[in-house]
Amino acid sequence: MRNWYVVRSHPRAEETARENLARQGFETYLPRYVKRRSHARRIEFLPAPLFPRYLFVSFDMATARWRAILSTIGISDLVSSGERPLPVPPGVVESIQAREGEDGMVEIAPEPPFRKGDMVRITGGPMDRQIGLFEGLSENDRVVVLLDLLGRELRVRVPGQSVVAYV
Repeated sequence: MRNWYVVRSHPRAEETARENLARQGFETYLPRYVKRRSHARRIEFLPAPLFPRYLFVSFDMATARWRAILSTIGISDLVSSGERPLPVPPGVVESIQAREGEDGMVEIAPEPPFRKGDMVRITGGPMDRQIGLFEGLSENDRVVVLLDLLGRELRVRVPGQSVVAYV
């Protein structure tokens, strides 16, 4: 039975490791995402490994010559318990693959701009200038804010760009 396993590569050698494993006939998966990099007043968006120094390899422990992985160029080691590689729990790799866009990059949910409970002010719209507490993110880049209106707590969803920190 084929399972996914995790291999650790040498620093910045994930692609080399993937190519060499594939050349040996192993099925591999190197999840990537689009990384934002700022340098010298320029912003670049580059593909980068989702898990630096780690990639997945699939094989059947009973039939594959999996020990060859340990001597593969670009590979540091195989995540193991003692002498036996540890399989990745079922569904983990598939759930990462399901989050890939058409470009093959894993889509990362944006980090919330605020922490739960932070004071925020709404700018624009019918709730303009209202002060509330940041509750979290909802679908379609909307922010949930807890407002105190007329003595009642009211949760509202507003566009993320219309919320700023209250100082």
